Parts: sequence; structure tokens; C-alpha cells
Amino acid sequence: MSESEPRATGPDTSAERVREARLRLLKTTDGLGNTEMLRLTLHQAVAELGGLGGMVHLSEAADHGLRLVAAVGLPRAFADAWEDLAPDETTAPVLAVRTCSFVWLRAEPGLRSRTLSEGTGLAAVPLPGPEGPIGALSVLMATLGEPDTDKRLFLQVLADRAAERLRQSPPAPSPVSPAWWQEPSGTRLQHAMRAVEVGVWDWDLRTGDLLMDEAALAMSGLDPDTFDGRIESWTAHVHPDDVPVLAAEVDKIIADRGVLSFEYRLCRPDGSISWIEDRGQLIFGEDGEPVRMIGTAWDTTQTRMARDSVGRALRNMSDGFFAVDADWHITYVNVQAERFFSAAGNLLGRVLWEAVPAASALGLEKRSRQAVADGTPVGFDIQSPATHAWYHMRLVPVPGGLTVYFTDVTEQRAHEAEHARAERAAVERAARMEELTRALAQALTVQDLVQAIADHVLPPFGATGLIIQAVEGERLRAVGAVGYPQEYIDRLARHRVAEVSPVAEVLRSLTPKFIASLEEFTQLYPELADYLTAGRKQAWAFLPLVASGRPVGCCLISFARPHRFTDEERTLFTALSGLIAQSFERARLYDAEHTRAQELQRGMLPRALPVLPTVTAAARYLPAGEGMEVGGDWYDVIPLSGARVALVIGDVMGHGLAEAVTMGRLRTAVHTLADLELPPDELLAHLNDLVSDLGDDFYATCLYAVYDPSTRVCTFAGAGHPPPAVVDPDGSVRFPRFTPDPPLGAAGPPFETVEFELPEGSLLVLYTDGLIESADRNIDDGMAHLARTLTAAVADLAQQPSSGSTTEKRRTGPDRRGNAAEDVSRVCDAVVSALLPAQEQSLDDAALLVARIHGLPAEDIVSWPLPEHPTAAGEARRHVREQLDQWHLDDLAMTTELLASELVGNVIRHAKGPCRLRLLRGQSLVCEVSDGSPTTPRIRRASDTDEGGRGLQLVAALSHRWGARYTATGKCIWAEQLLPEPPLDQPAYL
Repeated sequence: MSESEPRATGPDTSAERVREARLRLLKTTDGLGNTEMLRLTLHQAVAELGGLGGMVHLSEAADHGLRLVAAVGLPRAFADAWEDLAPDETTAPVLAVRTCSFVWLRAEPGLRSRTLSEGTGLAAVPLPGPEGPIGALSVLMATLGEPDTDKRLFLQVLADRAAERLRQSPPAPSPVSPAWWQEPSGTRLQHAMRAVEVGVWDWDLRTGDLLMDEAALAMSGLDPDTFDGRIESWTAHVHPDDVPVLAAEVDKIIADRGVLSFEYRLCRPDGSISWIEDRGQLIFGEDGEPVRMIGTAWDTTQTRMARDSVGRALRNMSDGFFAVDADWHITYVNVQAERFFSAAGNLLGRVLWEAVPAASALGLEKRSRQAVADGTPVGFDIQSPATHAWYHMRLVPVPGGLTVYFTDVTEQRAHEAEHARAERAAVERAARMEELTRALAQALTVQDLVQAIADHVLPPFGATGLIIQAVEGERLRAVGAVGYPQEYIDRLARHRVAEVSPVAEVLRSLTPKFIASLEEFTQLYPELADYLTAGRKQAWAFLPLVASGRPVGCCLISFARPHRFTDEERTLFTALSGLIAQSFERARLYDAEHTRAQELQRGMLPRALPVLPTVTAAARYLPAGEGMEVGGDWYDVIPLSGARVALVIGDVMGHGLAEAVTMGRLRTAVHTLADLELPPDELLAHLNDLVSDLGDDFYATCLYAVYDPSTRVCTFAGAGHPPPAVVDPDGSVRFPRFTPDPPLGAAGPPFETVEFELPEGSLLVLYTDGLIESADRNIDDGMAHLARTLTAAVADLAQQPSSGSTTEKRRTGPDRRGNAAEDVSRVCDAVVSALLPAQEQSLDDAALLVARIHGLPAEDIVSWPLPEHPTAAGEARRHVREQLDQWHLDDLAMTTELLASELVGNVIRHAKGPCRLRLLRGQSLVCEVSDGSPTTPRIRRASDTDEGGRGLQLVAALSHRWGARYTATGKCIWAEQLLPEPPLDQPAYL
């Protein structure tokens, strides 16, 4: 500590240690801009004096007044009043500049100074300059006591260091941002270059607790079982050089109420170092102060590696290259540019025109400003006043600044016609590096990557062929090719990579290999000469694709004619191999994830809808936009007893793996509850309990409908789901009216039940809100659009040739079933094409279920009342015998008589009320016995001495399946038998 820095005057050395730590922190501001440096200085001043906030004013050259350039801890309204201070005012900052000394002013009753309120005071010290103070540093305090000597001295030390830093900055009209609220500008990598995986974190600013999800912990290398969730424990893993910068950035964000965007290095427990980029925003409490910061994190290590490879290529390229930001500060300069500006000293961070005075004389300033204003690249020749050499410069506007490429064209100007074209071509190729980087970043799949390389790499080099091969065990597989005949690619797939071959060599050495002609290839690899004729190429560049230190493939770029590879081309190809490798590995991971996601979605949804005589259904599922293609929408068709059918559709709110898993659980639960023969409202009540148990963040909509073909009545209940659409045979569309209940997880039973009759041949359409609702279309407009589309689709079907009468349509076997399925599938395609065009991407998953409805013919349903008397069993057997004789099902008569007798006998002994027998003929033969008792029978294990208790065991043994369901008047016990196979000369019954 220098003599000018404060020392502790008493035994309390802890305060001195704190001051020393604050000053050490300020020494790390070399990488910060002036605005960030001043804000960090203010943070230390406010903390030391226990103040409310701080300000820095700088002198205005025009009128010698003061202008606010930085502020921390102060509301915008307060700081606005201190933005401009006249030189004759009596405020503390002005007095500090005028007197060149410390000034303390407090608000006194009856004396109001600017916006100082009673009970506060302002301490100010001047910022020294070579010719007098250049400004003032002030701290607002909520105390009537003047700061003691140590605090005053420390405040002056802070002001001295800030002023020295400002003097070291390049001379400019305003060394800091022109307005105190203006955030510093900076460049960021494009979002598309970021890694796919994203972590989420939540930091409590008051307690220091830090919550991180699995992805954030994984990219940090932290063990979730041992990480204590404290911000200090996480900070211990940040690279020591990045800790002060990160702390200053966080302080700035909290003070400015801004948004965090920061990239730093993380020291993982295994000793490796990775680059992480954080994005976060503040959450404010009721008092208006920030209480939490939440955000996301990306692992940008691979992007850094790719960017570094490009940087090395640009650094050592033969052409000069430098870049400036939006404020014309030089942000990058390569070796050739440093030589060109050798007389200017250190260039980084300086304004171009001030660092290189000759730039204005050469017209570079005017041309640069015009290029940025027009947004188009500019090329021109200039002559260096120092060396009299000629240079061709190309100014390329980029987001947030300008890049400048320049080439020595002295010799080329002497030979204007030939050499100028070659050098400009080199500059053009370098300029396309950025275009290639953007294209590779946007390439999701391997095929996208191949196309990007073909579009942005082959033309600049005059290449005509491309092959991308992936390493798979001991073999290489061609995953993409351009400019080669298919038989050549097939031939590559049938052979292993030879031990002596250019591909094997580059994969072993991880170094590119260039072969300029057929003669050179034949001399190096005579045993592979037969491959040359099939490939039809005469020069090759073999580039190894290396990701994470291991070879993942090979990129072959070839030429139709012999090609001499210059040093510049070899350098660019080497840099390209790094870019392509990172994009290739990412694309392969995306393809693998995409394939797994599709398999997962196919496993969650029905692989095929059941083929039923009374319902012909088709469905479509469309994931939201681009991504993993998994979501929470589902549909199902579930056969029930008595030829009834349940149709269900649902939507778990959200999109992703978690929603897909929840959807699978709900779909399984619906199947289980449907097997219990629960009515729609009771089924949704049980489903609501299940969703509620999943947690407060889980919600789902669902619509469950049950269609009874014997009555053609459909009963449905919904939870937060849009109503079904009913398309009558004439093409008119209606939506049954009902009051929608809240979604599952937020609803409270009972659920409303709606019944309506479905005409023969009508369509029942179930859908999720993703089909009808979008950012530019509300749900009412979507339902109207759906109705128009369904009407048009039915009209198109009506123009198809008729397939016969209604009875024939149901009895002509698989042919008609195929026609009905094809019709319903056409309706699905028409709806999806109209509401979700291929060129548009939905923000939500969409599911569609369309069912063609048929009733059971009257001749296939018979019913008889039975007396409440022991003779009822005999009557039941007689009815069964006579009816099965009419249906030509004599083979089932004996078994059906026994089933009916057991079921009726069980009713007579244990139940009450009117008893009724019903037979249904459909895909199977169903025998139903109903009564007025709500008691449901159950199979029990009878002992050897029991005289009864074996009736239901006999029913279960004789029937294909059996069960019981509640009715409005009691219950119904049913048993189902499979119909015998018809003779070959008779059509199958549907």
C-alpha cells in the first residue's frame, strides 16, 4: 500500500484488511471498459462508507459543468435529477471540483439541495487530472455524521485510481458511455453456435443459496450428492482470473437492474477447464429490491475450440485482418495488420482513426462509416504513405461492427490483369469463412451439414466433390456425399478402410493430407489405383474430423482437375476441419437424439388403432416445431364390453421428455380405469387425483367419450379440453355445448357429462388445442376453420364412387373396412394440411383422432325380460338356444346356455329387481344379464366342502372374457365368446 492509501489508525486491523481487499479487487479492472470500472469503484466506495448509493460526474468541455456518467444503488428518478450540474451550483460534486478537496453536505431543515431529503448527506471528492479536477466521485449516505478521516482518505484513494485509469484510456471526447444508464456494448457468439444442452440455476441473493438442475451440475462437474447448494461453493470452481470480473458483472447487473450475459472459465474437479456462458435476470421482491437471480447456462467449450481454430487461421493468414466494434474500437488484429500499423504501437481497444492517424487521410474513416451505413461490403485500393506499397482493402460490415481485410497488391498492380484476380479471390474466400461458420451453426442434421459444406466450401475453392465419412468401430460409413456417382458410394460402404490409404493416415496422425494429381496418388497408393476411375476425381484434400481429442470421421474434398494446394489453402482447410468436426459431432448427436425421440413417441402412442365393426378410426400426431419431437399429447381407442368403444384424447401441458413420460402414465391409467367400466365423469375424477399427486406443476387436459353402438348414443366428459366435433353424413359440423371444467390437476369433481346421439355414418372428431390454436389464431377462429375443413373433406369423400348399401358396407368384410379406413385417413390428412401447413411450425404439439361411427343392426341385438323366479334360468336357456339357431351359431349354443344359466342363477340367488337377458352379435358373441342390484359379483376360492361359489369360476373358464359394469338401474354382468371362423365360401362378419 502506498503512502497515499489509508492506513488503520487504531488496533482494528480488520477494517484495514477489508480496504486492502477492495483495492486489490480494483486492480483487476484492466479488462473492463471505463463505465464498468467506474461502477466497480462506486460499489467499493458505497460499501466502505455504508452509503445508499454513489455517482461519478465528469467535466463537460463546453461549459465546464458536470455530467453524470455512472451511478450505482440509486433509483432512476433520483439519478435523473443529478444528470447535469451547472458550474456555479453549490452541490457537493461541484464544490469538490471547484475547491479540489473533500466536501460533505447534508440536507438541513429548510435547505433543499437538489433531491437530497432530510436526514441524508452527500460526500464528494474530486477526480484529479493533469490540469485540475476532471470530475467528482460522490456517495449518498443516510446519516447526519460526517465520514471520519480514514473513510475520507480511502474515498480519495478510490478517486485517484479511477482518474488514473481514465487518463490511461485512449483520448476521446468522452472516455465513458455518454449516458449513465447506457449499458456497455460487446460482442456475443451467435446463439446457433451454442451447445444444445442448457442448464438452469436459481440464486437467492439474500441467503446465498444456489439451486442448479442436473444439466447445470453436470456441465460444472459437481456431484449433486455432495454439492451443498451455496454460491461460495460454486464460486470456488470458477477460474481465479475470472472471479473478480464475474463479481463485478453481477454487481453491475444488480445495480443497473439489467440482464446478465457472461462467459467464464470453470475448473472442473477432474482438472479440466471448460467455458460456460450464463444468461440470467433479476427477480424483485415486494420492496422493489432484487431478491433472486434465475438463468440458464451453456457449455461453450467446443464452440471456443472451434472459434480458436478459426482465430489461429486468421492470425497467421498472409492477408492483413482487423476488426472494429460499433464504436470503432479495434477488437482484433492479426500479424499482418500489426506489421502494417507497426508505427501505431498497441492497437487493441483504441479507436481506429486515433490509433492510425493516416486512416483518415487514406479515406478509410469515410469509407468505413459508409460501408456500415449501407450494410454492404466495400473494396478499394490504397497506398501506404510510409512504404508507398499498394494494398487492396475490403470492408465487410458484420453485426456489431466492421471487419477489414487487406492484401499487399504492389506486385499485382504491376501485373494488373493476372495477379489482382488471384489475391481478391483469396480475400473473398477468407470473407466466406464467417458465412460458413453461420451455416455450420445452423446445421441441425448431418445432411444439413453436408449441404452447408457443399454450398459454402466447394465453390470458393473450385472443388467438385465431397464425402463425409463417420467412424463406426473399425469401419467408416459414408453419411453424405456430393458430386460422386451412387455406385462409388456403395462401393465404399462394402469395403473396410485399407491399412495403407490416405484416410487411414489422416485418422492416425490427425493431420490433413493433400494430393494434387492422379500421378501423385498412384505413386503413393498403387494398390488403390482402381478406385480413381470410379471416383472421377484428380485432386483430393483429406481432412480428419477430430472432436474432444478423438477422430470421429473424415471429410474428403476433391477436384475434377489437378489442383496445386497453396499454403493459404492448406491453412484454411486445416481450420475448416476443426469447424466441420464440431458441427459434425453435434449433428450426429442431434440425429441420434431425434431418432430416439421418435422411437420414444412411437412407444408412448398406440402403434395401431384397434379394428372394430362399429368405429373406424385414424389419428395423427404432430410435434411442435423442431426439437426432440416428443410431447404430451396422446389419443386412444379402447374396446369396452357390450360392443361399446371409448375414445380418449389428452394433452399434458408442456413439451419434452417429462411431458411425454407423464402422458404415458396417464394413458396407462386411462386404460386401467376404462377396464373398470367407469363412466366418463368418474374416470376423469380418478385421473384428476392422479395428476394432482404428480405435483403442483403438472396439468393436463383430457376428453373421454364412450360410444354405445346399440343405441348410437355418445357420452363424454372433458377437463379443460375443447369439445369434440360431430360431422353429420350431410357434411354439417356441430360442436356439442357443454361447460368446460378446469384441466386435470386443477379441477374439482364432479365433471359435467354430455350425451348426444350420433347418426349412422357420422364422424366424431377429437383434437388438442395445438391443432386449432396458434400465435395468430384464437381458439374460436380455429374451431371455425376446423368446421369448414371437415365439411370440405366430407364433400370430397361424397364424390367418390359409392361402395353399396349400409348393410353391404358393414358385411362385405375387409374390403369395406379398408375403404372406411382410407376415407377416415383422408379426412385426417385434409385437416392437418389445412390447419398445420408444412411450411409453418406450430409452437405446441397437436393430436387428431377421427372416427367413423356405425350402429349395430337391430337384427344383431336381442333382449328378453326374465321373471324373478327360479324358472328364469330355464327361460334364459331357451331364448339363447332359439336365437343362436337363427344366427347359425349352434356351435356356441351349449356354452352360451350354460353361461346364461349361471349368470341368471346368480341374479336370482343374490340380486334383486327386474332381470333382463341380452345377446349381442358383433366381432364376438356377448351374453349380458342385468338386474337392479348395485352389488358386483366377484370370484372367490371355494373349499372342497362348499356346495356353491364356483359359478363365476365356470363363467371365467368358458368365456373369452367376462366382467360387470354399473348401469343407471343397477348392474350388468357380461360374458364374451369369440365367433367361430366362417367357411371359406362365406364373407367374414364385421
